[in-house]
Amino acid sequence: MSIESLRPKIQWFLNPIAKFFSHLPITPNGWTIVSLVCAFGAGVAFAFGKPLLGVILVILNACLDVLDGALARYMKISSPVGDYLDHVFDRYADTAIVIGILVWGILGTEPWNFAVFGCTIPAWVIGVFAITGVLLSSYMGTQAQAVGLKRNYGGILGRADRLILLVVLGVAEFIYPSPFILGLSFLGWLLVIYGVLGHITAIQRFVMGVRDLSRKKQE
Repeated sequence: MSIESLRPKIQWFLNPIAKFFSHLPITPNGWTIVSLVCAFGAGVAFAFGKPLLGVILVILNACLDVLDGALARYMKISSPVGDYLDHVFDRYADTAIVIGILVWGILGTEPWNFAVFGCTIPAWVIGVFAITGVLLSSYMGTQAQAVGLKRNYGGILGRADRLILLVVLGVAEFIYPSPFILGLSFLGWLLVIYGVLGHITAIQRFVMGVRDLSRKKQE
């Protein structure tokens, strides 16, 4: 079960924050846009080898990503347009951050040289593996809604889990930026984790969807 599934349980904490932000002249969709700008900024920071700045911007992105929905619900202005905007911008945010990390892995001061089982795997392959894992796991979650099921937050690695890993390994990268195992630094291993667990999550959500659709058909 991913951390994402715990979001409804912290609503009590979000309501006072949403109440405060409701007095500001920025709409929930406006905060969604600011959140995306933070994600793009994080991608640029990672690409230029500034992992601590990247982590700070990722945290801002995550906080604002939670805020926009909580604010819309508090103000009773939730809409399909806002939900759609949020999901689309989340995918752009994920892509920008992963690409930024990948650029650093290819063009940084100590480019990744992932050597395993006697083979050298180019950094761009790791990046493609990571970004497809991230996007496919998210796609499987939203696709459940498209076929009449609830949004699927299940699986081993949700977006909240990815952000926590990014913060932890991003700080570790700031402390020790050099490759240390098999030619990869902490952020390099982050992309490997994204790829492996992202694709596992996509498969888990696919299986859940097929199972739920079969049960629904029988009913």
